[in-house]
Amino acid sequence: MAVFANLALLTLFLLLISELSQPAQGCTCAPSHPQEAFCNSDIVIRAKVVGKKLMKDGPFGTMRYTVKQMKMYRGFKKMPQVQYIYTEASESLCGVKLEVNKYQYLITGRVYEGKVYTGLCNLIEKWEKLTLAQRKGLNHRYHLGCNCKIKSCYYLPCYITSKNECLWTDMLSNFGFSGYQSQNYACLKQKEGYCSWNRGWAASDKTIINTTDP
Repeated sequence: MAVFANLALLTLFLLLISELSQPAQGCTCAPSHPQEAFCNSDIVIRAKVVGKKLMKDGPFGTMRYTVKQMKMYRGFKKMPQVQYIYTEASESLCGVKLEVNKYQYLITGRVYEGKVYTGLCNLIEKWEKLTLAQRKGLNHRYHLGCNCKIKSCYYLPCYITSKNECLWTDMLSNFGFSGYQSQNYACLKQKEGYCSWNRGWAASDKTIINTTDP
């Protein structure tokens, strides 16, 4: 019995060593609908990166991007004019790489000690890739839906549990941000007090669909 106990302890020890010797995992982020990313951000802007500089702070450094702000969609009270965007220099720490003098970006981030920070877990996208519905959402529709909750569905069956929830099913087909709901819908509160998906590309904002549609 003692031999078996020693073997069990040795096996457990080897497994522990194996786990500890594994390389650290890279940055992992939960997917979010663009409306959710908008509502959870301190700053949402459209900007062009015009410069970058590696700052010698922290263990791996911080990349400071100089941006030319084209338009602000959220964050007027926190920082009406953004000049610098900070991110981790290492992608394994969720740092994001932006190209200089090439694209206009939609950038979301948080404000900490007077600086705007962003990363791979924030919504960052080339402006040209956004749909008309997403651009319309940034202008006013997403703001109207910040009191609603977008509930992610990763596998069926999925259910809403509150009248202020919209069921987000893009992950069922592994599309996430580029899925049909993300590209064309906003979750908005209706007169009756419940939230439901609303087609952003429709001619009229009064086009309402069922809570679980599409």
